[in-house]
Amino acid sequence: MPELPEVEALAGFLREHAVGAVIGRIDIAALSVLKTFDPPITELQGTDVTDAARFGKHLALRAGDLWLITHLSRGGWLRWVDNPSAAPPKPGKGPLALRIHFFTPEGATPAIDLTEAGTKKRLAVWVVRDPQQVASIARLGPDALTVTELEFADVLGSTTARLKTSLVDQSLLAGIGNAYSDEILHVAKLSPFASSSKLDPESVGVLYEAMRSVLSDAVARSAGQDAARLKGEKRSGMRVHARTGLPCPVCGDPVREVAYVDRSFQYCATCQTAGKILADRRMSRLLK
Repeated sequence: MPELPEVEALAGFLREHAVGAVIGRIDIAALSVLKTFDPPITELQGTDVTDAARFGKHLALRAGDLWLITHLSRGGWLRWVDNPSAAPPKPGKGPLALRIHFFTPEGATPAIDLTEAGTKKRLAVWVVRDPQQVASIARLGPDALTVTELEFADVLGSTTARLKTSLVDQSLLAGIGNAYSDEILHVAKLSPFASSSKLDPESVGVLYEAMRSVLSDAVARSAGQDAARLKGEKRSGMRVHARTGLPCPVCGDPVREVAYVDRSFQYCATCQTAGKILADRRMSRLLK
């Protein structure tokens, strides 16, 4: 799933390439992707793109008085197409969900494709007059890239959830998902199952600095990358996430995994849990 650094990079890419263009034809290949009907998406046609923004893990384009907002979810992605097909796509064929054509001041006619891989279709698109009309945006907590350390401490103190759960709960903190929460906890050398509200002030400070450094580094590495390269850039910077069995870059011990029904996360027992192995959720209860 694209998280804060990738969505921030996509917003920057769109600010550079789409702002100033006029929205042309909009092709809907998967009707289920649209979560709003008033105003209709066709109202975007003929409007000037004036901005691109990020709200947590939501990506947004502003055009006229409207916002087109998307959440790419786990299997979604955005592609910039310099020479899109003139023929409308056939609904239900392939991963394409939505295509937006543009007319640029230079006379080019590119498009952006919103695609989704896999069978679980969760890609969502809204057309609204105010981003706060999107329920998942209205529920967002403070942004992980701009939250202060004091606010961060208050967020952690407000919940008894485990640290892993707190970091990915968008109503507590906006922008962090499964991958970067693994990385942040590894850098902070904290257990994913530590209680959020029981962290001492020193540990809160360490976790805050780890979050800032991991996200800032990822944003810096992603900046200027075109959309096609962002996934590879994200994978290349991972220390523990999706590296089960490989050596921890800090201590050399194998990275371990806790798996759930449809997802998993990774950690280093030596660096984060004083050598304790966290039980696989599929096999037994979690160890504290």
